[in-house]
Amino acid sequence: MAQLPELLAQYGALVVFAWSFLVQAGAPIPAVPMLLGAGALAGAGRINLSLALGAAIIATLVADVVWYSMGRSMGMRVLGALCRFSLDPDSTARHAKERFLAHRARVLIVAKFLPGLNPLASALAGVVTLGLGSFLLYDLAGAIAWGGIYIALGYLCSDLVAWLASMAAPVGKPLAVAIVVLLIAYLLSKYARRQRFLRQLRAARLTPLDLKRRLEAGDPLVIIDLRTALDLETAPYKIPGARWFSPDVLQHPTHEIPRDREVVFYCAEPKEATSAWTGRRLGFKKVHALSGGLEAWRRAGFDTEPLTSDPSRPPSGESSPT
Repeated sequence: MAQLPELLAQYGALVVFAWSFLVQAGAPIPAVPMLLGAGALAGAGRINLSLALGAAIIATLVADVVWYSMGRSMGMRVLGALCRFSLDPDSTARHAKERFLAHRARVLIVAKFLPGLNPLASALAGVVTLGLGSFLLYDLAGAIAWGGIYIALGYLCSDLVAWLASMAAPVGKPLAVAIVVLLIAYLLSKYARRQRFLRQLRAARLTPLDLKRRLEAGDPLVIIDLRTALDLETAPYKIPGARWFSPDVLQHPTHEIPRDREVVFYCAEPKEATSAWTGRRLGFKKVHALSGGLEAWRRAGFDTEPLTSDPSRPPSGESSPT
């Protein structure tokens, strides 16, 4: 198989387009070496600079519009599809929501430079129904910055990039093999830890029917809604009696719940790992996660009630939930 520099030199903009599309669509492949290489080859006169930059920008826009459209049509369910192959799907989705809530459309610019975040940001823009014009404006700015910075850097430093490539050539294959081995070992270790945690979680989870029965029996359960504020915007209701807290607020002494209470956490992620992990990290001894989250409770036909507090700020002056 031809090496990347040879592919770039032979096919130019086509390789830049295909590679950029895959990267910004969420494929776990490196983008920077390709963009630097394209710029360096343009500096050496072997490919057209304008075509390479245009290919990177258009590919990014196409990938992002695809995820934006899926967000508009599927809602929050699109995050499940995006996080399916992540080893931390729940925390990945939560972090993306928190970043989008903090920066809104501006996150579309920054997301281009953060592996794995770009498709989530584009999908969330569709979920919250950011206008297509605004989406394209910010997304174009991000695509120009992402492609332009790296390609321009490769173009301006073409001699240095060529020298580094020649120096790395003798050790390129052994180094690549070592990196792949280390990456595989890391992924296997992380996968094993997650599977161990999920086995523990299965023993402590409650189904919506289990929770309904225990509430009707008068069991003294504390129900905590751990959804992000962005989740609350799209689904402004909760399980009756539940209190909404962010994990940070829940750690604050004025909102402290006795750690010996039996607590049921739920969030928007259907695999409920975020809520269970958060409960244990906060030091609760008797932790249950609601299987399937709030959506499973709603699909079971059980009642919900409107939110009564502003999700943009923590509830102030409340006593511990009872």
